[in-house]
Amino acid sequence: MSELKTLATCKPSEFLRQTNRIKNSLEKWLTLTDILNIRKRAAALEMVPKDGTTEERAAVFERNKKASEDQAMRNLSAMWDAISKEHPDETLELMSLCCFIEPAEIENYQMRDILTAFNSLINDKAVIDFFTSLASLARMNTLNASKA
Repeated sequence: MSELKTLATCKPSEFLRQTNRIKNSLEKWLTLTDILNIRKRAAALEMVPKDGTTEERAAVFERNKKASEDQAMRNLSAMWDAISKEHPDETLELMSLCCFIEPAEIENYQMRDILTAFNSLINDKAVIDFFTSLASLARMNTLNASKA
């Protein structure tokens, strides 16, 4: 199969239309999967005693570090469940749109080809810089509007 098209390799006339389709799919996906909130779940940490010995403080620090690492793994597992178990169709829709595949046609492709194209897209500096710039402009406009 030939290399799949992405935002990095599409024609300029296709870019904005496909970007809008991806944005709409992404908004739906983020709401359904709730991964932005899942990733914020924090471990309950102990207060490091100000008057504790160096060893006591180090022990609390190590317990907090382990608790944070364990929570991060639980968050990752919960995010994976959300995207692959609870909302696989929406995840595949988003991935397919990133590769200019109609969601209803995704089963006609090999996952290797989709993953290769998807990885190529998210690692393309020009594409990432474009979206980072848009996000920065949106934040700046939101901040400026809130001051008015």
